[in-house]
Amino acid sequence: MGDQSWQLRALIDSRQHFIAADAYSALTGRIVERVGFKAAYIGGHACGAFHYAVPDNGIFSQVEQIEQAGRVAAALDIPLIADADTLGETVADAFHFTRRYEQAGIAGIHVEDEVNPKHSSFAGGLLPIADMQARLEACVKARRDPAFVIIGRCDELFGPRHRGGGALSLAEAIRRGRAYAEAGADALVYPGASAEMTAELVRSVPVPVCVLGPSIPGTAFTLSTGWGWIGAAQLHWQRARTLFETGRIDIDPAIDAKEQLIEQDLYDQLIGEWARKTGRPTR
Repeated sequence: MGDQSWQLRALIDSRQHFIAADAYSALTGRIVERVGFKAAYIGGHACGAFHYAVPDNGIFSQVEQIEQAGRVAAALDIPLIADADTLGETVADAFHFTRRYEQAGIAGIHVEDEVNPKHSSFAGGLLPIADMQARLEACVKARRDPAFVIIGRCDELFGPRHRGGGALSLAEAIRRGRAYAEAGADALVYPGASAEMTAELVRSVPVPVCVLGPSIPGTAFTLSTGWGWIGAAQLHWQRARTLFETGRIDIDPAIDAKEQLIEQDLYDQLIGEWARKTGRPTR
């Protein structure tokens, strides 16, 4: 435990932009690792929708996210960043769940300033700055591995059009970002920020800025989500409808490097050695 956190910290410190790619399951994590990505990302919306069929408005619990994220992290050698939503409702929650994420082998988390139930019909807005600072300070206190990365998510630029609580003020986004960095955030992410806004944020805050969405030049890294789990759901819907309507479905059952992705050879060897040593038959 901890090696992936140091990998992530080194990636950020290198000042070379990288993409943490959509990994909502252990198998998809293995796929993005095999493709060559240096980091993976498990989004809260992706995980909640794919594994529990619930919306991203705060009902998907931290216990559920940690359970799924831990499975992904355990399957990888590259670092995994997890969407930790609001980390619960109190500083005690934030402390406890930060410990749980670190214990589960997650390399870093992002923590947001929305008020629950977030991204819903409730116009709750954002936490007062002092409360969000207290939340981040609790994360920092909980950290045992000094490399564990804490990313402050500011939703000031994530407005009503996206069911967000922000008021769309760039000046306020900068003010919040500086305060979150002061509280110990290692990096910041601003969903909804345009390329022009992001450039100003990069110039105005004292820690690296990453992007949740399409990559933007000048940022430290990108948390890339949506294309994986949404694509899988679209394909499943299409094939299920075809099977229902026609009674058959024609697909190629092969997956590139399937046996490597599930470590087939490793387990075949383990079982084969056991069988031979104990006089059992082998194929």
